[in-house]
Amino acid sequence: MKTIVIRLLFLAFLLLASPFLQVALCQSDSEDSGFEVSDVGEDESETEQVFGLELTSAPGIETLCVFPNNRAKIIKAGTETEVLVGMKNDGQSDVDIVAVKGSLHLPFDQKPLVQNLTALSFGNASVPVSAQATFPYIFAVSKFLEAGAFDLVGTIVYEMDGKPYQSIFYNGTVEVVEDGPLFRMESVFLSGLLISLIVVLIIYIQNGLRHMTKKTKRATKAKVEVGTAAKDASLDEWLEGTAYTQSSSKSKKKK
Repeated sequence: MKTIVIRLLFLAFLLLASPFLQVALCQSDSEDSGFEVSDVGEDESETEQVFGLELTSAPGIETLCVFPNNRAKIIKAGTETEVLVGMKNDGQSDVDIVAVKGSLHLPFDQKPLVQNLTALSFGNASVPVSAQATFPYIFAVSKFLEAGAFDLVGTIVYEMDGKPYQSIFYNGTVEVVEDGPLFRMESVFLSGLLISLIVVLIIYIQNGLRHMTKKTKRATKAKVEVGTAAKDASLDEWLEGTAYTQSSSKSKKKK
């Protein structure tokens, strides 16, 4: 009985905890400023293969990104999402922007690619020395992608003195949700399953308590009967040979 109750309670806890964990994740994301800063120096540069080339970030380049009106970083599947990419040029040469691209990965392992996002090309965009600029990047996640948490990696590709570089302006978790009604069939099914488990658990506990109560009452009644019989027998033995037993035997003979 204890094992079944523990399993039911654990399953109910998992079903209850899942939506609250998701809400907590969104709340923690919404508490930040919405800015993601990436300042990569020459010694801390990351290498990535872009357009078949091994590219690193250029020294003196600082990037950041903003999710406008979307601090929680919630992305609706099949709907366009906008990210503003900022760049500050503290290098020695002007920067010519080539493209901005992104990709989705699994949150626990970024090696498997979930989806390649739109690569937005820029023709004549540039950032002079000691200047900064902002570039809009609009992408859309596949409408067939299952809702959940994913890692978004955003990269801006640029050139300095004719040499290509790249910088990662965002590398973090985003929440992908379905673009549909608030209450989906999946939520309704999970809610119904949770309610059913709670009802079954309550009925099981009530039946167990009733069974234990009946056993307790039977045991108490048996103890009372045995105790009364033993008390009568000991009383008769103690009064044996006295006037009380003689008068009792005479009354029985008269009857």
